[in-house]
Amino acid sequence: MLRQAFNPIVYAILPTNFKIPAASCSTISSAFLHNSHTVRENASSNNRDHDTSRPTLLSPPTSAYVHLPFCRKRCHYCDFAIVALGSSSSNTTDDDPRITNYVRFLCREIEATTAVTLPENHSPLETIFFGGGTPSLVPPRLISAVLDSLRSKFGVHFNAEISIEMDPGTFDTTKMKELLALGVNRVSLGVQAFQEELLRACGRAHGIKEVYEALDTIGSCGLANWSMDLISSLPHQTPEMWEESLKLTIEASPAHVSVYDLQVEQDTKFGALYTPGEFPLPSETQSAQFYRMASEKLSNAGYEHYEISSYCKSGYQCKHNLTYWQNKPFYAFGLGSASYIGGVRFSRPRKMKEFMGYVQNLEDGLANHHDIGSVDSKDTAMDVVMLSFRTARGLELRSFAAEFGSSLLISLCKALGPYLESGHVIALDKEKRALHADELESTLLDEKKIEEVVHFLRLSDPDGFLLSNELISVAFAAMSP
Repeated sequence: MLRQAFNPIVYAILPTNFKIPAASCSTISSAFLHNSHTVRENASSNNRDHDTSRPTLLSPPTSAYVHLPFCRKRCHYCDFAIVALGSSSSNTTDDDPRITNYVRFLCREIEATTAVTLPENHSPLETIFFGGGTPSLVPPRLISAVLDSLRSKFGVHFNAEISIEMDPGTFDTTKMKELLALGVNRVSLGVQAFQEELLRACGRAHGIKEVYEALDTIGSCGLANWSMDLISSLPHQTPEMWEESLKLTIEASPAHVSVYDLQVEQDTKFGALYTPGEFPLPSETQSAQFYRMASEKLSNAGYEHYEISSYCKSGYQCKHNLTYWQNKPFYAFGLGSASYIGGVRFSRPRKMKEFMGYVQNLEDGLANHHDIGSVDSKDTAMDVVMLSFRTARGLELRSFAAEFGSSLLISLCKALGPYLESGHVIALDKEKRALHADELESTLLDEKKIEEVVHFLRLSDPDGFLLSNELISVAFAAMSP
């Protein structure tokens, strides 16, 4: 339960490489987590509860996820849709035909995609996220080609957040400056650990030397908006090692930190070697200790814990990821990626041959990347609850009641009553002040007062976040009796 509870959409939910909790209790997780074939999720077979006035479902996407699946080799914990180029690949991928050909198909997919709205109502993209894989293996000229396709098809806001994932050892100052010149203004650096033995045990293609070289490169290029990724609960990882990684991360002073708990997936090398909770993996108690340590040390260092696995300095939330947490629509392009348009989640094929066939069918009018049709209201409500509970802001009750009905809201609040009393769930008033126990008790007894008094529900940090699977399961049971 623990690992799933705060496992960061481990690279996948949404697009392909995000991380999401509670696969067993989410209506959306099956669409988010690496489907092997194209699927449509959340589409109802009838028209019940369909409300065409819902702005969340029908508003045009202003975000795009682009999957660049190339890596030097597959890490031992990775089950993403990737293409391993070979360990020798670093900055010498300019003429690799596998990359060039894939980007050609990626641009064709973008160009063949039908915009959701008419040109006169079109909103330009406000966030673009290049995820992987290791996007920093892709030559800047090919990143430029993708950006040109997006700009031509959808438009790109002059102040758009354009993020790219990069791994140590795959870029130098020249490449970084070329990417910044293209408009990339945010980097997510996949460090994972500061111990050589842990990096080797994970099958990472970089070592500590490359980590510090990457940090020097980012610093020399003057990039302020960059994030560092760390993984906890690795094999043989001790609390002392984790504390050191957190300490060195804080010293590096990234604007954003993502802390992911290891998820052992079945079809990976780790899945063949290890059983969750058994040595050399940390126990659930130790994993909880790692999570608490991260929350404490990063918060004390001035980072805001704004999402279950994300911390940032003031003003540096990842705008693209907020699209996911706020259940807003987004485009996605590339191998295995999943879009969310019109209340429908749509996953592309995970295998290259099938993906290229999908693009050809899209161009020939034999495939569609989205359908705006009937959507089950309760499924959407569950998505909203699950994603909102990942954030420090939590669930905004008035908009939830306006969209899904007061009865659903009251059922949710009553079901979570025991956890409100235990402090795992916090109720906030309109001033975002936590309600005292006596205020809360009297409010829950009077259904009319719930909407008047309680404006937000959020999980406590860290105890509520650690229990998020159970809390989301309770919420789902109350909403779908």
